[in-house]
Amino acid sequence: MHPLDQARLHLTRREFFGRTATGIGTAALAHLLSRDGLQAAAPPAVSGFPGFAPKAKRVIYLFMNGGPTHVDMFDWKPKLKEMHGQPVPDSAISGKRFSTMTGAAGGKLMLASVEPFQQHGASGAWVSSLLPHTAAIADELCFIKSMHTDAVNHAPAISFLLSGGQLPGRPSLGAWLSYGLGSEAENLPAFVVLTSVSKGTSCGQIFYDFYWGSGFLPSRHQGVKFRASREPVLYLSDPAGVEREMKRDMLDDLVKLNTQKLHDFGDPEIAARIAQYEMSFRMQTSVPELADFSNEPASVLESYGPEVREPGTFAYNCLMARRLIERGSRCVQLMHAGWDQHNSITTELYTQCKDTDRAGAALVMDLKQRGLLDDTLVIWGGEFGRTPFIQGNLNDRPKWGRDHHPYAFTVWMAGGGVKPGLTYGASDDLGMDAVADKVHVHDFQATLMHLMGIDHKRLTYRFQGRDFRLTDVFGEVVKGVLA
Repeated sequence: MHPLDQARLHLTRREFFGRTATGIGTAALAHLLSRDGLQAAAPPAVSGFPGFAPKAKRVIYLFMNGGPTHVDMFDWKPKLKEMHGQPVPDSAISGKRFSTMTGAAGGKLMLASVEPFQQHGASGAWVSSLLPHTAAIADELCFIKSMHTDAVNHAPAISFLLSGGQLPGRPSLGAWLSYGLGSEAENLPAFVVLTSVSKGTSCGQIFYDFYWGSGFLPSRHQGVKFRASREPVLYLSDPAGVEREMKRDMLDDLVKLNTQKLHDFGDPEIAARIAQYEMSFRMQTSVPELADFSNEPASVLESYGPEVREPGTFAYNCLMARRLIERGSRCVQLMHAGWDQHNSITTELYTQCKDTDRAGAALVMDLKQRGLLDDTLVIWGGEFGRTPFIQGNLNDRPKWGRDHHPYAFTVWMAGGGVKPGLTYGASDDLGMDAVADKVHVHDFQATLMHLMGIDHKRLTYRFQGRDFRLTDVFGEVVKGVLA
């Protein structure tokens, strides 16, 4: 038998498809390897993006896990105060789906905002007294008060807002940005995630990895979660007796082995592994410097509040976010849990606001003072709002609560090409439904991508025979918020 015919007989199906994809792997490798042909540089952008001049080059997403209550923080409703203690009108809840924690919404009593509101700044934005620092920068913010979503429970709603799908498995926002725009950082990940939760809270949310996952995109685009520690990334330090030159030699040999496998099988995950090993090597020096706040002016540290010196707090993460984007990270996602106040509106809501208000406002002003706010988009918001009616007993104030509410909620944005001092859209008189200039989650995603110079309909990835995108097959840019 001819040797070529014998080789064909021994070629397995897996090897056949692997080898026929070699060209794809080689193309990926060509982009990944740096000038010396071995070390992987910062991930490249997809050809053609950004497709037009971006207003923002980077995003800091202050994500409030649990559903912040819009009617207690930003969406002032005098009618709600007038109807306090009265049954929710049937017309307001007819045909609506609420979480099982409420049970039947019919007969529930309306609950007024727990603290007074005032207008602030030249824009006259309404902000609760729970948020004095946010109120002080109202003229820097663009409020969208007509957000609405499709999901009524936390994990599906967070996944929907961050990935465009309620089920896990699709790429998250940061992964799409890394894939489409590449990275400006060679020594830090393009997409970084930091998590925090208020001390002593009883309503923290679970941080699922798919909130920052890469889905079906190459895994090098997934978010890198930094730990709540002085050592944000484990195992960066070399073991005793291992010199940096020795580590470099070991990695060079490992790259050669992985490169051979890449040529043999064309698996893009091998290219991702090469890039990850190289990134970890460079992070050995970049991460310790990143986490060292000793060169920060005392005035800056003071503006974020005393908790800025404590790893794992929201204040610490806010300052880390600013330092990350200064060093080239494309997307920094801060996730702060504890906003799920089913029976703690009069207790833990106050703690949540205290923990996040000062640092969030300080971040915006810190970016502005450094000239970074113009091309950095800061977003604050959660996965949905909370019901204008009470969950619990109206006569037991310490146990007042509100259930999940997808039909109207508020987010704010700052910098990055949005109009400052603007309140866009509105909910009805009870804060029940978005009624004016409604903004669906997919519209919000399309707008964010537009600000980054991306046509959300063009940034796609073919998977299982279909072209996927962040906005699924929906979404329109909300032009009214664009500067």
